[in-house]
Amino acid sequence: MSTSAKWVIDPTHSEVEFKVKHLVITTVTGRFNEFSGEAVSNDDFTDLHATFEASVDSISTNNDARDGHLKSEDFFAAGEHPVIKFVSTGISKKDGDSFTLNGDLTIRGVTKPVALAVEYGGTVVDPYGQTKAGFEIRGKISRKEFGLNWSAVTEAGGAVVSDEVKLIANVQLVKQA
Repeated sequence: MSTSAKWVIDPTHSEVEFKVKHLVITTVTGRFNEFSGEAVSNDDFTDLHATFEASVDSISTNNDARDGHLKSEDFFAAGEHPVIKFVSTGISKKDGDSFTLNGDLTIRGVTKPVALAVEYGGTVVDPYGQTKAGFEIRGKISRKEFGLNWSAVTEAGGAVVSDEVKLIANVQLVKQA
C-alpha cells in the first residue's frame, strides 16, 4: 500500500466547464477560468479526499451580457456567493480506471450531495520531474436545487434554459513533494 500524498490542481492544464440546454434545441457551454483544488490520496486514488473551489466572477460563456446575467441575483448571485465549492465525502472504484466520487457541492449557499463519474487517465512524470495525474470528471445537477431558479418561457411554452446542467472537468493534479 502506498503512502498518501498531497496533490494540487495544475490550472494551466485543467479546465472546468458546464453545459446547459438553451431553448431545448442547442447547448451552451460555459467555463470557470479561475479555480483551485487539492487532494490527498495514495497513488492508486482509492482513498482520495478532494476539495475544489471555482470563482463565480470567472465564469465565461463567450458572451459578456450572458455572463453578467449569470453573475446576477437571477443565477449565481456572485456578490453574495463568490465561490462554488466541492468537498468529497468518499470514492469508490467501479472498474478499471473508473470511479464514483461522492461529495457535497455548494452553489449560492446551498449544499447538496452529488455523485461524479471519474475516469483516471494515468500518472506520468513530466519533463520537469513533476509527477502528474489526469482525470476526466462528469456529473449532472439540477440548477433549481441550488437556487438558480431564473426561468423564461418561449412562445410555444418551452423552457429557455433547462434545469439539468452537465458538469465536465478535465483536471491535471501535481504531486507535492
